[in-house]
Amino acid sequence: YVDDVRATFEFYQRAFDLQALFLHEAADYAELLTGDVKLALSSKNLIQNLGKTPGQVSANAPVFELAFETDDVAGAVLKAVSEGAILQQEAREESWGQTTAYVSDPNGYLIEICSPIKQ
Repeated sequence: YVDDVRATFEFYQRAFDLQALFLHEAADYAELLTGDVKLALSSKNLIQNLGKTPGQVSANAPVFELAFETDDVAGAVLKAVSEGAILQQEAREESWGQTTAYVSDPNGYLIEICSPIKQ
């Protein structure tokens, strides 16, 4: 749930090369394709009109994260940051054989950018 669906929709297209599927003419709802999964965006106003109260967003106290897998974590982080993401953690090698990094989107939602897990 975001204040500005159109701006968030455009951010995800630019920062992560997500495919635009749908943007409602009133810009209260949008969908992007992330591979096999759709990322849906809804305005806070729309969900409030449906009787729900969205929680406060915080990259430092997340309740969920989005994860985008790539072979070039450092490059993906640079691109995301250049498009408005906020760096939360530089790319680093994890003990389980994966490279991870974290950014947050302009709304404060946490996004992991990671390599495939080496098996």
